[in-house]
Amino acid sequence: QLQKDLEEVKELLTNATRKRVRDVLLAEKQKLELEIKNHPPPKPKDVAEEEKSSLGGYTVKINNYGWDQSDKFVKIYISLNGVQKLPAENVQVNFTERSFDLLVKNLNGKNYTMTFNNLLKPISVEGSSRKVKTDMILVMCKKKREEKWDCLTQVEKESKEKEKAAYDTTDPSEGLMNILKKMYAEGDDEMKRTINKAWVESREKQYKGDIPMDI
Repeated sequence: QLQKDLEEVKELLTNATRKRVRDVLLAEKQKLELEIKNHPPPKPKDVAEEEKSSLGGYTVKINNYGWDQSDKFVKIYISLNGVQKLPAENVQVNFTERSFDLLVKNLNGKNYTMTFNNLLKPISVEGSSRKVKTDMILVMCKKKREEKWDCLTQVEKESKEKEKAAYDTTDPSEGLMNILKKMYAEGDDEMKRTINKAWVESREKQYKGDIPMDI
């Protein structure tokens, strides 16, 4: 619309003879040219649609996966329906010695990402790769040393060790207390009320002499 206005003003300028009219038209011409510069014309619909299609709709974080290992590789399996239909460049995996991140672009109008930081042990960046299968991506992390991994990440290992420490104790009553504390911390309101009630009742019995030892 602005472009049409500018063309009309230019046409009027060629026909205008009076200075005052020419000055007004020149000012309007400059104003229109500035507006057009600040508001570039919209892209054709097909170009805009193509750009939107290449970027996908929105990004989804992948949380579900399976994994196993051989002597040389740790293998992560990610299920994604129809992923095999994508161009190869739409499935990207970047590896570092202790991490990898996966990006799947424009699968059914969505992007998918998955990131693993602080892998349990170092991997070979050059030896690692990914394979696209029917409805699945297989990420192959090449182990630097041929040894068994107990879990995938350092965080998982620390979490398992803390959980084990809570149960693995030489004092049975201490182990029970740790279990109760864990149940209380992770439980809902009903669970907390039940534990509180049991605790109060056990203390009352203890004071009455029914239970000789402190639980």
